[in-house]
Amino acid sequence: MGDISAEKLLTTTRSVRKRLDLTRAVPPEVIKECLQIAIQAPSGSNLQKWHFMVVTDADKRAQIGAWYKESFLQYADTGDGDIQQRRRHIRLLDSALHLAEHMHEVPALVIPCYEGRVEDAGQMAQAAHYGSILPAVWSFMMALRARGLGSAWTTLHLRYADEVAALLGIPSDVTQAALLPVACYTGSDFLPARRRAAREFTYWDSWSDTR
Repeated sequence: MGDISAEKLLTTTRSVRKRLDLTRAVPPEVIKECLQIAIQAPSGSNLQKWHFMVVTDADKRAQIGAWYKESFLQYADTGDGDIQQRRRHIRLLDSALHLAEHMHEVPALVIPCYEGRVEDAGQMAQAAHYGSILPAVWSFMMALRARGLGSAWTTLHLRYADEVAALLGIPSDVTQAALLPVACYTGSDFLPARRRAAREFTYWDSWSDTR
């Protein structure tokens, strides 16, 4: 694959659900290489307390996939968020359901973690905690994209975080931040998504001043 510009990388790194190739293996060396790039990201106080659980075992993927699907069905059926609003975005809901039904078939699942728990901490502690792992996760996803692999940022497995931790031996004092399905993708490329103009969300000195 040829070089990809930084601008194209930033504007075409999509959440890949339906286009994950479930038939092709992901070389462990590629995941290792992308993680080595990812940990160049900043972390609070430069503590670098990140950890990355890579799950390729078929039985463990099947169990995590089952928990993820159950969590998705609960999310869709019990009103976590505005289900009516989500139904207006039927394409996205269909894509999310597809991933839920096939999560167990994705060749590699990556769970980024960070040392410590902040559920009962204040806003500043929570922001610092998640701000210390999320930049690395996004760098990992872009490194995958640059190498012809796709992923999606998901968190629904966290409804069963304790069960996932027990399955994988993740210590109880470690926070799971996300679950990333990793696979090659089908098709040739991705395009920038439709977005409203940034100026509609940007304020200058006052919430009422969007200029």
